[in-house]
Amino acid sequence: MINFITEKTKFNIKNKRLLKIWISNIIGKKNRKIAEVTIVFCDDNYLLSLNKQYLNHDTYTDIITFDYYKGDKERPVCGDVFISIERVKENASKYSKTFENELHRVIIHGILHLLGYTDKSIASKKEMTKQENACLRILEKNFKPL
Repeated sequence: MINFITEKTKFNIKNKRLLKIWISNIIGKKNRKIAEVTIVFCDDNYLLSLNKQYLNHDTYTDIITFDYYKGDKERPVCGDVFISIERVKENASKYSKTFENELHRVIIHGILHLLGYTDKSIASKKEMTKQENACLRILEKNFKPL
């Protein structure tokens, strides 16, 4: 099951059904099943409090992913992806064509973390970006209108 919820922000995700199909498709292509994935859209302060509480980081970020099966690829995907809408808006002006494009990139970034991808080294960041781009191409090609 894939859920979209909000905390401390007024935000309505567009095309929920299509995004759920896309996410499910990506997870299936990686030979995994879904237990439960919740994508939480929030504000900067909410995400900052999580960052401080759970990661001991006192910085703003666009995404934090909690993998409840800790990368166990034998188990179904289960976790929460927290996304700051404020950070996505700011980053969209720097890195993406549109807010929606940046939002989709951040969503799939979190899903890739749940699939076991990391971004702690230069090589793993490069692979993460490669996977994000491939997933975004699938979205653009197969899941219109978005």
